[in-house]
Amino acid sequence: MAPNPGIQAVIWDFGGVFTSSPFEAFNRLEAELGAPRDHIRRVNATNHHENAWALFERNEIDAARFDELFLEESKALGFAIRGADVLPKLSGELRPRMVEALKACKQHFKVGCITNNVVSTHSPGQNEPQRAAGAMGTVMPYFDAIIESSKAGVRKPDPKIYLMICELLAVAPSACVYLDDLGINCKPAAQLGMKAIKVVDVDQTLAELSQATGLAFAP
Repeated sequence: MAPNPGIQAVIWDFGGVFTSSPFEAFNRLEAELGAPRDHIRRVNATNHHENAWALFERNEIDAARFDELFLEESKALGFAIRGADVLPKLSGELRPRMVEALKACKQHFKVGCITNNVVSTHSPGQNEPQRAAGAMGTVMPYFDAIIESSKAGVRKPDPKIYLMICELLAVAPSACVYLDDLGINCKPAAQLGMKAIKVVDVDQTLAELSQATGLAFAP
């Protein structure tokens, strides 16, 4: 296979792409608390531009205020859960095959990362469990550009953040592949002209990435 000449950059989300999805940990917490399954996900999706999660990922509130607001929002939707109980569930286990795919893409294309995170909690450079799993040391040095919502003051799915990474990489959106585990974040990328890949599992992702880039990835 030969690299696709129409692609100049591959842009990646972090959590749920290089690490296992936090939704699995959210479901375990819900089971422990007796909350409805996917309740945390529902809270996060309600008023998703201005809710506690959005404010925290744009670094507009601190952890204490997030704890309070998430409790209020979850209670309003039928089951109260503290934000402080949710935050420790964000980290997942590193996916080595995704890291190898990044390294392979790096040999042929520019590579960038856009991550919605919160200061010192879910930042790839700050999160202790991710650091322990080698995420910072293994993954982050390969990127040519990184945008973290908590530092940029803008978060996915705001189209601005996708244009920001394109500017940093000096590429047009139409020359980019974008990977994210959330469909709501893939949609604006696709609307801007990127080839968007929703990460469901590693095998599916690497198959679609291979098709988009022309590269072959190890099984």
